[in-house]
Amino acid sequence: MNHDNSPGETGGSPPSRGKVYLIGAGPGDPGLITVKGADCIARADVIVYDYLASPELLRYAKKDAEIIYVGKRGGDHTMPQERINELLAEKGARGNLVARLKGGDPFIFGRGGEEAEVLIEKGVPFEIVPGVTSAVAAPAYAGIPLTHRGHASSVSLITGHEDPKKSQSSLRWDAFAESGSTLVFLMGVKNLPNITEKLMANGKSPDTPVALVRWGTTTRQQTVAGTLENIVDRVEKAGLKAPAVIVVGDVVSLRDKMGWFEERPLFGKSIVVTRARAQASSFVSALRELGARCIEIPTIEVVEPEDKSPLESAVENIGAYDWIVFTSVNGVKFFFDTLLASGKDVRSLGNIKCACIGPVTRDELMKYGITCDVLPRSYRAESVIEAFSHMDMVKKKILLPRAREARTILPEELSGMGAEVDEVTAYVTRQVEEERETITELLENGEVDMVTFTSSSTVKNFKALFTPENFPSLMDSVKIASIGPITSDTAREEGLEPHITASEYTIPGLVRAIVDYYSFPDN
Repeated sequence: MNHDNSPGETGGSPPSRGKVYLIGAGPGDPGLITVKGADCIARADVIVYDYLASPELLRYAKKDAEIIYVGKRGGDHTMPQERINELLAEKGARGNLVARLKGGDPFIFGRGGEEAEVLIEKGVPFEIVPGVTSAVAAPAYAGIPLTHRGHASSVSLITGHEDPKKSQSSLRWDAFAESGSTLVFLMGVKNLPNITEKLMANGKSPDTPVALVRWGTTTRQQTVAGTLENIVDRVEKAGLKAPAVIVVGDVVSLRDKMGWFEERPLFGKSIVVTRARAQASSFVSALRELGARCIEIPTIEVVEPEDKSPLESAVENIGAYDWIVFTSVNGVKFFFDTLLASGKDVRSLGNIKCACIGPVTRDELMKYGITCDVLPRSYRAESVIEAFSHMDMVKKKILLPRAREARTILPEELSGMGAEVDEVTAYVTRQVEEERETITELLENGEVDMVTFTSSSTVKNFKALFTPENFPSLMDSVKIASIGPITSDTAREEGLEPHITASEYTIPGLVRAIVDYYSFPDN
């Protein structure tokens, strides 16, 4: 919906004045944002988001976007709704593109209509970007189809929390009780006793199935099922609180065979990812797909070295080398960034041969159209040495672009074979401490099941976030997962005994090892 009375925009030119996008941010799973919603966030000058909108959606934002949190939780209002309305109008009137992120869909109990009315009154253009409502998504993730030919042919969406200023309720409890519709109540956890009482008092069978789905579609999802007669007691015993969706109807009985989301192998596990944020996406995605709650605490970032001249000099004289050995994806990336920045391209490599540690490094090299000539059987420096041991390396010139902090075994052994090794720093890993308070609080509250390490530097920098006095107690009940034996050795040196060491030293190998650990705990 586009409510804009200004002259039409032509030729794809930017708007002459501001606009407010009222965006349905979805039910919690950031993957359920619409394509248009994500695009609006990416273009926004100002982003206003609430409690139920996933903070992960802010990753789409421009670096210089103004971010404003206006969440409302259990009666605790960061900003009153009336002030939010005025804020949107003010920001839009100043010529900004404003992305207003609202949990679920803005027009389903989201007060989006109230915000739109103020924008109309102030003459500020706006658009409605529909979102996936929790009324549909939460039951779906709990294995409850809201309609089913054998159970229900209609759905009623009902507020569980009417406007307290209304003089008379508009809810027809007699109609709800007599209806064969699936009843979905939003924002009704506190009023659950009243809801069940009203339905039964108006003739709804006490045996009618009921389910509450808390934090639906997220890795914190919790479902409690029962009947109208016993659901209040079950919810109380489970300690389930808002936010939750209440589903009443025969379709709830299908959950036993259709439940899928909470059945995934890592569901409910909180796993810390310490890898550099720029490289963590595939790891995080794989763990989330398996049900884990991923907590990103990057302990390192990968950056250019302060002195790039050694690598630049190597690139300038690239024709002098017989081999290039790439030990990581970062080595490939920074080498080719330097090569291309110098005005050269892959043709400059001529007949130079390439060796890679690991299939991921090989695949990164292939992106530049270069096939790996040597891929060791295992993913560590010792296997590279073994692969070259069958070749005549005397006086062969080898370029080794890698991290400044890398182990010395590879250049030493290659030099021992008679090769001339030119080891240059392509990148450095730098400690990141910005999440120190976050991870400390999570560990203190017992909210972490596992910490993962993908390199020795992640281990050392993670430990550096804590004092020597509190580190052992904070990590006492936390499981440790390592990508390989070198990283595991470093963990032991730092006082951490790994529970998991991947047998294949890659991210997919580490993911498989974590799944096996939780799937077969006795092995």
